[in-house]
Amino acid sequence: MVWLKFAACLAIILFSGTKLARYGDAIAEKTGLGRIWVGLVLLAAITSMPELVTAVSSVALVKLPDLAVGALLGSCLFNLTILALLDIMYRPAPILSQASSRHMLSAGVGILLAAVAAGGILGAGRFFGLTVGWVSVSGIVLLVLYIAGAWWIFRSERNIQAQLIQVISAKYEGLLVKTVYLRFALAAAAIIGAGIWLSFVGNEIAVTYGWHASFVGSLFLAITTSLPELTVCMAALRLGAIDMAVADILGANMLDIAYIFIVDVFYTKGPILSSVSGVHLTTAVIVIVMSLLVITGLRFRQRRKTFLFISWQAVALIGLYIFGMRYLFISGVA
Repeated sequence: MVWLKFAACLAIILFSGTKLARYGDAIAEKTGLGRIWVGLVLLAAITSMPELVTAVSSVALVKLPDLAVGALLGSCLFNLTILALLDIMYRPAPILSQASSRHMLSAGVGILLAAVAAGGILGAGRFFGLTVGWVSVSGIVLLVLYIAGAWWIFRSERNIQAQLIQVISAKYEGLLVKTVYLRFALAAAAIIGAGIWLSFVGNEIAVTYGWHASFVGSLFLAITTSLPELTVCMAALRLGAIDMAVADILGANMLDIAYIFIVDVFYTKGPILSSVSGVHLTTAVIVIVMSLLVITGLRFRQRRKTFLFISWQAVALIGLYIFGMRYLFISGVA
């Protein structure tokens, strides 16, 4: 029965994710905000909602901080691996070479957030272990950095879009603005609802089969809650909206790490990053390394793929993901 629920969630996410990408692309065109900003904030906020619900329920209901942090950081790993999958799907050239170099800014903010999270795990009892009430300073810093980074990117994109708006061709002239917003809202509601349901179904599967908390968080729950990102990005790629797909991934990662602040608020036993296993430090470091690989791909734009159907950056991303999951599994607490 539990796997039937899982299949139903996937079906809803696949259908609504395709619609969400299309109407998100239409919003980017009609508002003039551009695909990067829509993907980075609007789509990312919707597709990352299951991770937030899973993480909050992990600490508020079952009191497992390792499961919460594992789900958030593990989702970051899987999200970056989605870029490798997109690279395989996109045949003409390496996917990152076709995306705007402006994504380096959001990737850099993601690295900074992951570094602060790593500092919170490593620095229990030091500065990052300090608290305001029961909420850690590191959690507050994560929230502030996310807001500042998102605002910085918004200002940069607004200036660029103002210059480009005259040369952008209209693809959605036949759709009324009200229709676009309504259909986008319906698709968003469907994908959020199915994604949240999927997070609970994933937890039910984990309990049913007796899988360990941290490894479940970093692998199984991280993958299931990242399925909205995967679906939306694949749909965006089919629309030719590469920048929106890449922005969704990087924006979701920024949000997943910033969500640690919200999870910290619900975890009243103390700073959550000081309460989890040190193995999550490795996950945070791998997120940083994978993000640096993304920046490398955006900066040094290869015209051809290194290995017939896949670029070397995609191979490295997949390799790092496998290494991280294997390390978590061998570590015991994972």
